[in-house]
Amino acid sequence: MAVFKGIEYVTTFVFCIEYVLRIWTADYLYPDKSEFRSRLSFLISFDGIVDLLTIIPAFFLSGFVIFRMLRVVRIFHLFRLNARYDSFNVITAVLYEKRNQIMSSVFIVLILMLASSLCMYSVEHDAQPDVFRNAFSGIWWSMSTLLTVGYGDIYPITTLGRIMAICIAYLGVGVVAIPTGIISAGFVEQYQRKSDISNYRDVDIKDIVEIMIDKRLAGKTLAEVEYGDNFSVYLVLRDNLSILPQDDMILKEKDIVVARCRN
Repeated sequence: MAVFKGIEYVTTFVFCIEYVLRIWTADYLYPDKSEFRSRLSFLISFDGIVDLLTIIPAFFLSGFVIFRMLRVVRIFHLFRLNARYDSFNVITAVLYEKRNQIMSSVFIVLILMLASSLCMYSVEHDAQPDVFRNAFSGIWWSMSTLLTVGYGDIYPITTLGRIMAICIAYLGVGVVAIPTGIISAGFVEQYQRKSDISNYRDVDIKDIVEIMIDKRLAGKTLAEVEYGDNFSVYLVLRDNLSILPQDDMILKEKDIVVARCRN
């Protein structure tokens, strides 16, 4: 126990020093703000709050359960790996880029879960009222069925209920796989984009052109824009994203098309 206590004291000391230094150097993180505002911005930022919650438990009595629970917040320090390791950057980029598709698929799963739970509750409640006591019991069953967990604590016994369960199970296999497919496709696109960026760096800088999309070209697909046979599009820069070009991609105003011009 003494060894673990010593490790805890050392890590807490390191966290405290880091917290003070990050406050002191916040003006480098927010160069467009004054010294006071930059430090305030760090204090209320995600990293600043996580740092504070990490060191707070060390300065209070261990008898306070609420402060002992705050020690779990230290796990959020793992998110800082995002800035240091490329693999975590890829994960973040994929989830951010595919956020709309993921949210749409999750919404479909939730609708199917809610509908199947209400149907199963209506069918099974009279047959086994002790099992399907309320609508939440139906939701619990639909969750374990759609996500293919199959706890087995709740299951239908009527013929109609079992037929519904078979249909819902088959639907669940397809519907739940949609977010997985979206994320997998995002990883493929992201690594393909990195490969294109590597090729882009190997090309002579004199052959690279950047085309700003104006109102005249906005709303058109990439295939509709005539670049000529001597142009090869590498990337489309939009806000903070580097998007892999596709023929059916709709261009927006202020997009930047990065292409190679072969002479």
